[in-house]
Amino acid sequence: MTMKNIPEHVAIIMDGNGRWAKNRNKPRFYGHKEGMKRVKEIVEASKEFGIKVLTLFAFSTENWERPKEEISFLMSLLKEYIKKEVKELKKNNIKLNFIGDLSKFPDDIKNLLNNSMEITSNCSDLMLNIALNYGGRADILQAVKRIVAEKIDEEKINEQLFSNFLYTKGIKDPDLLIRTSGEYRISNFLLWQIAYTELYITDTLWPDFDKNEFKKALEDFSKRERRFGKISEQINN
Repeated sequence: MTMKNIPEHVAIIMDGNGRWAKNRNKPRFYGHKEGMKRVKEIVEASKEFGIKVLTLFAFSTENWERPKEEISFLMSLLKEYIKKEVKELKKNNIKLNFIGDLSKFPDDIKNLLNNSMEITSNCSDLMLNIALNYGGRADILQAVKRIVAEKIDEEKINEQLFSNFLYTKGIKDPDLLIRTSGEYRISNFLLWQIAYTELYITDTLWPDFDKNEFKKALEDFSKRERRFGKISEQINN
């Protein structure tokens, strides 16, 4: 794809699996299964388009409130994806990383997550962050608690130091946040990190968000002027 101004880091709120299934008179599980196929497609497209970091909101701190049957199915899908894709990710030089409070997961899942991160730790073409048991407020709170526990002098606390205590330590803030399914809210995702992130909302439900829809979002981003609080004249100069 020939396009100037490709975002280095893209974050996606993958929303609409349930509605996609409902529209087809199918159970929500069916939508989640189809949504997993889009994950593979968008990861491959991200590498092809030259994106360096892709962060996907897969399971939030609030998702534990869903029916137990649905949570169990989502956990099974997660394990299936990792077991099936980790070798392919390594082959394609894609680093797999998980952000969030992973301590809440059963040991078998935690071991699987840690092993997959180790297997792909030296990959460098694309970093794939999957947010699990993640919430923006929880991320900020755990950072505050760690700073307090380390008794850091308040004079040393600045934005850079604070960022280093977040789950996304060392990762560039997102340039573009995409939300599928037409909902106009952030849903407690990367609250600190998206202060100057460009937002792209599409009515397309996640199972229908294919490579072409992804390209539309990137093309829209490429036309924007990012000012970071400055005026156009300053940016142009």
